[in-house]
Amino acid sequence: MEQLPLWAQICAVFILLICSSFFSISETAMMALNRHRLKHLSNHGALGAKTTQRLLARTDLLLSVILIGNNLFNTIIPVLTTSIALRTFGHNNLVLSVATGIVAFLIIVFAEITPKIVGATFPEHIALPASLLIAPLMRVTRPLVWFVNLFANGLLRLLHINTRKAHDQRLSTEELRTIVLESGSFMPTKHRSILLNLFDLENITVDDVMIPRRRIEALDFDAPLEDILHQLETCYHNKLVVYRGDIDRVLGVLHVRKTLSALHNQELERDTLRELLAEPYFVPTGTPVFQQLQYFQESRQRIALVVNEYGELQGLMTPEDIIEELIGEFTTSMPRSGNDRGGWNDDGECIVPGSMPLRELNRWLQFSLPTDGPKTLNGLILEVLEEIPEGDVCLQVGGVRLEVMRSDDQAVRTVKLFRPQAATQRSDR
Repeated sequence: MEQLPLWAQICAVFILLICSSFFSISETAMMALNRHRLKHLSNHGALGAKTTQRLLARTDLLLSVILIGNNLFNTIIPVLTTSIALRTFGHNNLVLSVATGIVAFLIIVFAEITPKIVGATFPEHIALPASLLIAPLMRVTRPLVWFVNLFANGLLRLLHINTRKAHDQRLSTEELRTIVLESGSFMPTKHRSILLNLFDLENITVDDVMIPRRRIEALDFDAPLEDILHQLETCYHNKLVVYRGDIDRVLGVLHVRKTLSALHNQELERDTLRELLAEPYFVPTGTPVFQQLQYFQESRQRIALVVNEYGELQGLMTPEDIIEELIGEFTTSMPRSGNDRGGWNDDGECIVPGSMPLRELNRWLQFSLPTDGPKTLNGLILEVLEEIPEGDVCLQVGGVRLEVMRSDDQAVRTVKLFRPQAATQRSDR
């Protein structure tokens, strides 16, 4: 090395410094690379993505090559720099100390800190092209890596560390939720909302999304034929639940349009009506919504009647009710105010029925009322008051101010809601 010209030795130092920086930046970029993003790039044929995947599949060999190269160059640089200093300034302890300090500074700044920061900031742009250089280097240095790993693996066995039992990390539902929430501008707000609602399907049951018993539009088979025909001609739904005497005694489900078409220019008869009934489809309370959606697909049913353990009808649900949990309301089944500001009037008030489900109310007015207990607004009020209010009563639940406007001996019928901001302003006056 001393026979080389001075300028050649200086150039060699800078070349070795660049090589050390390459290994340092590659190591950081490879370790910081998102594995899911890498798999996506590999599936789309991105240059270097498949090579990077193969390298990361053997992390022990990859790190061995990178660390051997990095430490080898970091060892040669001080030796070469010392040779340059001795050749230029002679044997002087001060000169050697200054040269050592300069080399340490250059290695720390240009071969360690700066490359690692850049590699962690832009892992994808660096790791993929770097893998094209590291892959052939791994094949060339395989004997050396094997020899070094003999000692490394022996030390791991001595410490009872078994790397072969390590499995790929799987993301939990909550971790996926966090990724979606932090997606920011990379994902449209509506798409992010749908994904978050999809995660919630695992935690809710048919009781949370069904139409309550009191709101089911049903047809009494024993009613006068004139009343039955009038209800068929004026009903808002295409399918009606048909019962006999009591809604718990369900006979079947009637397709309204097909029935009116079959009765064209004919008189309605009970025998004809019974023949047009379809078999009811019952599901027990507590069935998970996601599981029920699969049942709808398998059975090709459009209406499910939710019953409790005693066979009593609790509610009705359709696939549309589940879809609304994902994408929001798109039907006209929920009562709405006449204005276009989500139901609020100019005074920041909204009047709703006590039978309104809490999940619909939260979704409609952007509330956060608790849904882990009662399913309706009436049930929530009765749970808080522990009695049926006899007159006008005001209370606050979940940061929402409520006023009971009308009630009877059985339930709360009408409730006035105050917009949270409006309620705060009133309390300050």
